[in-house]
Amino acid sequence: MQIKSQKDFWSGLMFLGVGAAFAIGSLEYSFGSSARPGPAYFPFGLGVLMAILGGMVLFTSLTKDTPDGEPIGAFAWRPLVVILVAVTLFGALLPRLGLFITLPVLVILSAMASEEFTIKDAALNAAILTVMSWGIFSKGLGLTIPLLPTMFGAGT
Repeated sequence: MQIKSQKDFWSGLMFLGVGAAFAIGSLEYSFGSSARPGPAYFPFGLGVLMAILGGMVLFTSLTKDTPDGEPIGAFAWRPLVVILVAVTLFGALLPRLGLFITLPVLVILSAMASEEFTIKDAALNAAILTVMSWGIFSKGLGLTIPLLPTMFGAGT
């Protein structure tokens, strides 16, 4: 069989592999029941759905005719590195600087990975996401997340 769309083939293969890995990895946990789902319930279901989606995209890549085969371009290393650094900084700085400082840093650094980056849009996104995260996680769900730097008190 001939690959007719390289982009769809590799993305479908990636989704299939990641979905299968999540589904298989979740088998070590308890499923529970529909009324009281266990820790394996959600990752298994998500993994199976992702694997099915990957299989559908993979099948499409082998059957859909494209004029040039949709070749894959050069790998975008810069955005990958910028986003990995931003997420790593978020994990390292959240306990020390709190949500109100760390989340805007994450959003603005992640936005810098885009070629369409503007500080105005990134700052607006950071403000909206910070307020929504505070409302959902801290107020709504009652999670104990440091909000301010630890030097200013408890931060929660």
